[in-house]
Amino acid sequence: MTKDNLQNKVKIIIAILEKEYPDTKTALVFQNPLELLISTVLSAQCTDKRVNEVTKDLFQKYHSAKDYAQVNLSELEFDIKPTGFFRNKAKSIKAFCNILVDKYHGNVPSNLDDMVSLPGIGRKTANVVLAEAYNIPAIIVDTHVLRLSNRIGLTDKKDATKVEFDLMEIIPKEQWRLFSNLLISHGRAICTARKPRHNECKIIDFCEEGIRSKGQFL
Repeated sequence: MTKDNLQNKVKIIIAILEKEYPDTKTALVFQNPLELLISTVLSAQCTDKRVNEVTKDLFQKYHSAKDYAQVNLSELEFDIKPTGFFRNKAKSIKAFCNILVDKYHGNVPSNLDDMVSLPGIGRKTANVVLAEAYNIPAIIVDTHVLRLSNRIGLTDKKDATKVEFDLMEIIPKEQWRLFSNLLISHGRAICTARKPRHNECKIIDFCEEGIRSKGQFL
């Protein structure tokens, strides 16, 4: 499929999914870039609902990067334990908060290169913060976006970074955040990993896997 065709497909998909998910946005609850950065780290292998339950108390206890940098590691581990993989997450949070204090006056940098240089911070996490906290155009390739982009036929790549660059070529920059959140919402509600509900999918006629699934019953 040509780039023009893919761009037209994207426009149609966005228009349809915007009606299905008119208020789509990150489910993580945060008040500032640091809170979102920490929430996103905690969300690895954990539901957003559980993360929000944990951060409700966590963000009352810790208010700055300095607070996280100075707390005893075992105490921070205990505070975030319900999110799973708490030892690695606590170690990462303390490490990057130390750098934020030493190098960025306690603030989360607002550019991708600086953010991914922080311990434990990859492109997906950085793009979440850029898009949601700083309102900077960014494509968030989480498991849902990776899965749906392949199913729809917008890319044939399996590497998240390569998918990100493929999507950047066909999605208008001002809609990068919107498109990411629409696919995440649709991936959670309809196009699930194990059993996509093709009979309820509003974009099935614009999805390569969906079209193939319909053909099986013709």
